Amino acid sequence: MIRTERLILREWRDADLEPFAALNGDRRVMEFFPAPLDRTASDAFAIRIRKEFALHPFGRWAVEAPGVAPFIGFVGLSVPNFTAFFTPCVEIGWRLAFSHWGKGYATEAARAAIDFGFKSAGLPEIVSFTTPLNVRSVRVMEKLGMKRNPAEDFDHPALPTGHRLRRHALYRISR
Repeated sequence: MIRTERLILREWRDADLEPFAALNGDRRVMEFFPAPLDRTASDAFAIRIRKEFALHPFGRWAVEAPGVAPFIGFVGLSVPNFTAFFTPCVEIGWRLAFSHWGKGYATEAARAAIDFGFKSAGLPEIVSFTTPLNVRSVRVMEKLGMKRNPAEDFDHPALPTGHRLRRHALYRISR
């Protein structure tokens, strides 16, 4: 468990599955992903996230905002499952329910996750990536001190040629 000023990054609970499915089904939250997830796909994703903690000294934690909501989404570290010029690597990522956007929660939780990655997991570098169209996530990456080299932008291999989200910007931060 990781505590910040306003948040708790914690293990997943079964009670998180329903609000997780709701945010994964929200077109606003999933605007820069290929498609929203139905309940079955969302639950399968949560199972994969939970299993990641057995493989690495880090993972994508469930985020709780005490006094506000018991589950607002996830923030954390993961190993991408595709091959690119910068893999293998560890990625920081987040996905929060729309009603919790604009409050600085993603940045606050991601700072704590990065700190954990460098200090507790001993990572030398953490990356993040998104389509440049996702200006909200780009803003979070920049607030975290992550840097982009446009020469490292890449086409995400999980998206087909011509897909509007295929081009991704790569951001990095070093210990």
